[in-house]
Amino acid sequence: MNAPIKPMTVEAYIEWALQQPRGRFELLRGEIVPMNSEQTGHIRIKYRIARVLESAIAAASINCQMLTDGATVRIDNHTAFEPDALVYWGDPLPDDTIIIPEPVIVVEVLSPSTASIDASTKFAGYFKVQSIAHYLIVDGPAHTVVHHRREADGTIRSAAVSEGALTLDPPGLILPLTAIFAPR
Repeated sequence: MNAPIKPMTVEAYIEWALQQPRGRFELLRGEIVPMNSEQTGHIRIKYRIARVLESAIAAASINCQMLTDGATVRIDNHTAFEPDALVYWGDPLPDDTIIIPEPVIVVEVLSPSTASIDASTKFAGYFKVQSIAHYLIVDGPAHTVVHHRREADGTIRSAAVSEGALTLDPPGLILPLTAIFAPR
């Protein structure tokens, strides 16, 4: 990894990242942060949450799109995160889009190496983006989703949910937890 001089802007980071032969990265306060390899349990939960989001969008008959990791959320001029999944309003974006404008839901699946970042740095960062109404942190081993939601007055409310379903309104999705944490 031959990184350019810091602090890097999001635009310079995207240009740099597209030239890398392998690896996944995020940009935090102008510095490139490599992302760790993922274990199969983490990958399995990411797949299930993506499938549940797509099913909920179809069931609600709303014009939203779901994307998995690789899609980037711009936090500010020097920070960009790559959530495990996200949902945005509207039609499919052009195939060469990397930065997703105005996501409404972002999802991170916990791993031991990222738990503190997901709960602190990413929590604060994601809610700097005015379009984000829901930030879900999925804890696979605990079969729990921590649901952070922006209220109409801007207040962020949080709840740990381990049974039943999550209602994400807007955009009007219902996510059954049993589908996310289904047995293998």
